[in-house]
Amino acid sequence: MSRRLPTIHGITEQDAGPYRMERLDLEFDNGERRLYERLHGRGHGAVAVVPMLDADTVLLIREYAAGVHRYELGLVKGRIDAGESPEQAANRELMEEAGYGAREVRVLRSLTLAPTYMSHQTHLVLARDLYPQRLPGDEPEPPEVVPWKLADLDQLILREDFSEGRTIAGLFIVREWLQQHGHQ
Repeated sequence: MSRRLPTIHGITEQDAGPYRMERLDLEFDNGERRLYERLHGRGHGAVAVVPMLDADTVLLIREYAAGVHRYELGLVKGRIDAGESPEQAANRELMEEAGYGAREVRVLRSLTLAPTYMSHQTHLVLARDLYPQRLPGDEPEPPEVVPWKLADLDQLILREDFSEGRTIAGLFIVREWLQQHGHQ
């Protein structure tokens, strides 16, 4: 069923640190009226990079995650800087966090975090044909690089130190994409 989008009668904004919070005065097709809040990031988006060391092995990183106060295993991730494409940002972040560059970088799709109240999107990027290349990053300590076989994804998703949703979704998406497209 297709529904008409709610009518926006007004938007008010306020500063929320790294975000801008908007309050939307909405009216739905059935006449119901509600206030919704949404967060907009202040940057240019983000990337989550799936670097393939070979046809079967992804490179993960282990870094400190302040939100859960532990070291977490996940994908290379980072902001897209002004003037960068998602592909350029992915390659830069890969060099900063994992010490590799990629000759082939492909955006597969975008992922949202919490689309009911956040506008943030992360571009899922497949990186292949890797070569050693390190750039200085902004991390307080260099992340540990952990090779992982995609065939062992079932073991990875049960680990306590592997919980970030974009990483889990990204690995499943890439595994399916590679099965369908192989070495395109």
